[in-house]
Amino acid sequence: MPDHVAKLLQQWQVVRPELDTSPMGIIGRIGRMEKCLMPAVESVIQQHGMSRIEFDLMATLRRANAPLTPTELYKTTMLSSGAVSSKLDTLVERQWVERLVNEQDRRSCRVVLTELGRSVIDPAVDDHVENQKKLLESLSSEEQVLLAKLLGKWLAEHEQKL
Repeated sequence: MPDHVAKLLQQWQVVRPELDTSPMGIIGRIGRMEKCLMPAVESVIQQHGMSRIEFDLMATLRRANAPLTPTELYKTTMLSSGAVSSKLDTLVERQWVERLVNEQDRRSCRVVLTELGRSVIDPAVDDHVENQKKLLESLSSEEQVLLAKLLGKWLAEHEQKL
């Protein structure tokens, strides 16, 4: 059974047989994949009582395994500084993260996970990874490795433009 993009490509083949639509097939499928993946990803994250942004911030702090500045957080997560600041306020209120005052510069701080925050993010990450495995199980291990390499190659060339 062909996917949605294959149907579109067939239509283009009929009306414009001379047109090479293979790039459209790749880019279109990547876009469609995001629409399929994001609801499943966000559903698991929401089961742990957090938004996608909150998850991203907490997971970033967890894998850094050290305090980070709000600037480091927003650069790492590709969020705006305003979005990070607002979500950090929420995470502080929930006692999942703590702002540590910089004694040398009172205008800056570093953010660290609390023990409570760690107890929230660790099982959320476990479930997130399990969910991702399920989402990819239609591909063999070899296909997953190849896909990861190809996507990594493309991103290495293009993501610095973000």
